[in-house]
Amino acid sequence: MNRVFLPAARAAFVTSLLTLFAANALAADAAHAPAAVPKLDPAKGGSLYDTGDNARGLPACVSCHGAGGNSTIVANPKLSGQSESYIHKQLVDFTTPNRNQPVMTTYAKMLSEDEKKNIAAWLATQQPKGGAARNKDTLDMGRKIYRGGIAERGVAACASCHGATGSGIPIQYPRLAGQHQDYTVAQLQAFKTGARNNSVQMVTLSKRMSDEEMKAVADYIAGLK
Repeated sequence: MNRVFLPAARAAFVTSLLTLFAANALAADAAHAPAAVPKLDPAKGGSLYDTGDNARGLPACVSCHGAGGNSTIVANPKLSGQSESYIHKQLVDFTTPNRNQPVMTTYAKMLSEDEKKNIAAWLATQQPKGGAARNKDTLDMGRKIYRGGIAERGVAACASCHGATGSGIPIQYPRLAGQHQDYTVAQLQAFKTGARNNSVQMVTLSKRMSDEEMKAVADYIAGLK
């Protein structure tokens, strides 16, 4: 049996169909819309860096990495002025087998994703304090390795990735200028032995370097500004 619509009923039927189609379209758009990106809050990151969170047993980062990220403990890296994206990547890497370090792995796993990003954002705003080379006898060797690499063993110039002044390239290549000699050597050794495995390039290059070369280039890096 054919349904007969009066003009008013027909108009109401069409309106209801259009409303339904519009609602379905909005629902589809919402389902495919990108998730909102949380806004970085460096102030919160700085507060967490300076005070930690006693309720969670999370110590203040400042106790090991110094005020404003300028560590005075040679075994702990200077973090001030490091790129936000690189610090965040390292905090994430500490939660994986690729960079397992007892202290930092424990604390990184306690931080939320937003907290990692906020701490990284705050450290990127801090003013780095310079260091100085200590061994004049190896300064020339360190300079040559940093600027020109070791061609006969396929060691690329450090400057090609970390910049002529050690300022680095965000995410992949960290700022090195002024970093503690002891820390830099320790990381090169960790890459060489496989204890640190979150950079294919550094694992490869470190295996081609002697201990003497590592110490020389680390000392040169400490004096970069």
